[in-house]
Amino acid sequence: MALSCQPLGSFPPRLSVCVLLIVFVAAASASHDAPQDGTHDPTNVTHKKGFPVLLFNYDHVRTPFEISLWILLALLMKLGFHVIPRVSQVVPESCLLIVVGLLVGGFIKAIGEKAPALDDTLFFLYLLPPIILDAGYFLPVRPFTENVGTILVFAVVGTLWNAFFMGGVMYGVCQLEGGQLASVDLLSCLLFGSIVSAVDPVAVLAVFEEIHINELLHILVFGESLLNDAVTVVLYHLFKEFSAVGTVTVLDGVLAVVCFFVVSLGGLLVGAIYGVLGAFTSRFTSHTRVIEPLFVFLYSYMAYLSAEVFHLSGIMSLIACGVTMRPYVEANVSHKSYTTIKYFLKMWSSVSETLIFIFLGVSTVAGPHAWNWTFVVVTVVLCLVSRVMGVIGLTYVINKFRIVKLTKKDQFIVAYGGLRGAIAYSLGFLLPDHPMKTLFLTAIITVVFFTVFVQGMTIRPLVELLAVKKKKETRRSINEEIHTQFLDHLLTGIEGVCGHYGHHHWKDKLNRFNKTYVKRWLIAGERSMEPQLISFYNKMEMRQAMMMVESGSSAKLPGLISMQNIQPKVESRGRTIPKISKGREEEIRRILRSNLQQTKQRLRSYSRHDLFADPFEDMNENLSEMRFRKQRVEMERRMSHYLTVPANRQETPPVRRVRFESGETLAPRARNVGPYSSPADAISVLEESPPLRPNRRSDGGARRSTEHGAQATDDDDAEEETGEPPTQARRVSDPGPN
Repeated sequence: MALSCQPLGSFPPRLSVCVLLIVFVAAASASHDAPQDGTHDPTNVTHKKGFPVLLFNYDHVRTPFEISLWILLALLMKLGFHVIPRVSQVVPESCLLIVVGLLVGGFIKAIGEKAPALDDTLFFLYLLPPIILDAGYFLPVRPFTENVGTILVFAVVGTLWNAFFMGGVMYGVCQLEGGQLASVDLLSCLLFGSIVSAVDPVAVLAVFEEIHINELLHILVFGESLLNDAVTVVLYHLFKEFSAVGTVTVLDGVLAVVCFFVVSLGGLLVGAIYGVLGAFTSRFTSHTRVIEPLFVFLYSYMAYLSAEVFHLSGIMSLIACGVTMRPYVEANVSHKSYTTIKYFLKMWSSVSETLIFIFLGVSTVAGPHAWNWTFVVVTVVLCLVSRVMGVIGLTYVINKFRIVKLTKKDQFIVAYGGLRGAIAYSLGFLLPDHPMKTLFLTAIITVVFFTVFVQGMTIRPLVELLAVKKKKETRRSINEEIHTQFLDHLLTGIEGVCGHYGHHHWKDKLNRFNKTYVKRWLIAGERSMEPQLISFYNKMEMRQAMMMVESGSSAKLPGLISMQNIQPKVESRGRTIPKISKGREEEIRRILRSNLQQTKQRLRSYSRHDLFADPFEDMNENLSEMRFRKQRVEMERRMSHYLTVPANRQETPPVRRVRFESGETLAPRARNVGPYSSPADAISVLEESPPLRPNRRSDGGARRSTEHGAQATDDDDAEEETGEPPTQARRVSDPGPN
């Protein structure tokens, strides 16, 4: 069949290339050449062998060539998934990759060859670590620590509930069903429940990153999938040993509890040790920047392998190593190394995730299956029921201690987002010749397919239907960082005043210890003494610069000018700056620090249970009371003097009040009108007002009352003589003769 030349945006050529690649991968995996032992036909011994121009030796490169083909197939499938937007909006990427694996496995089986299966060595040692390292290295530490209590409850108590509930109910169903299921004992059912009860981090990452759920729900479900590894490992090994022995004692139960703490805390300790070693090593890589990313990858992978050696939690070891290493490594390595670490981890984890789902589909076709409708259907139903019951019951208890409550929508998303994946299949594959291994693997694959296809495809429309808050892609600003630090310090101070040492208090203690001791050993140069706000500003500026460089607008960056071309600024000699020795400077700092901290050191923490008498507090109260009484006596004395003692008066000339009246009104009253008086207006002298007092508010009030009384008397006189109200009268004040 000839391929026609069509544009790159068309679908058929891309589909044809993918089909041809699938066929090539299947043919390469199934090819077997004859052994090359160098033997020849005796009839050709006498003939001279010519010089070989072209040789074919596929067995020599078979393993790396097939690995490269699988990775190339995974990358092309991922590329095709993102090129077709309509498919990515309906079907999750993990579903399409499983379908591709089913097609490849079906083709390999059709040509009569054995398909490669997803065994435990390939999964746990090569495919899983990159995904967990990427999640742990870039883990949002603040949301994780703020919700760590809720995450631990879901991870530990929720996983135990799911395992024992499913195991007990499955045992009852097997006994009622009879037949083939009657041979399944209680320990085998509990072993099966421990395998399918844990939430898978790979499946959760694949689905939740596509729907862009809000940060709270994402960290709750993903944090649970990370931390339930310790519970799953302990329960798996415990019930596997018990099912082989057949008896369980009380001592075994106690040892199981101790084993849980050893596995979890031991994994965290191993990861933290390797994280500190990686950070300390990065302190001395300033002259060899090329090898900086390798230290991050190698120390992390060694932490995972070291935990697996002692059967500790490798997932928790990787998480602890990444979280411990990141802040110090970012302060030591160059920006190019930071970019390399970031994109290599993303690339590595993406390829591993793609290969896991493809191999899961291939293993489904390749592996033997034992189908039992009752066992499989009850398993799927119990996974949903136990998850919903566990989330609702635990949330009822958790909300009594949370400030931000989990709503009904949040509970639904947490319960519905509990996906199962390749970890459950690998644990089932690890069962050593168990009589029910084939039945367990069939049920596990069914549960994985149901959660990935049904729940993974329907969770996006359900999130939109319920109007669940989604994640906002915003960058943190300096203003937000300042207010965040301010609130942290404020809450720490409130806890100190109240005498209640909560997580803000211990977080502040840890930050002080980190700044005082740890940074000096793990961060090179002056960056160890850099304030947190300045460090955040440098990271933000570098992130913005990297984004501008990636977008092609590097010409706008002022910081790209070589610092070698900038001449050092010559200080002006007009002003001499006094130089202080370092010993004198430290002495000044010590004096200021001791004097400024005296008041703070005298304060006691408030506690409602025990109130002790503070001598400084009593002294301050007595001084304040004496000062208040003194001020009160002084105020009373001033007010009394102000109200009773008259001030010195200044003699001012009397004020004469005159009135201008119209001619008609003045006619009956005019007595001493001169010859030059106007008939229209006449002036009549009423009376002399008392002398003016100094300009005071009390004197002004008396003056206003006197003027009001004089005005009332004049109005009465005018009303008696004229019989009309004095509506047209105008009055002025005449200071009189000087």
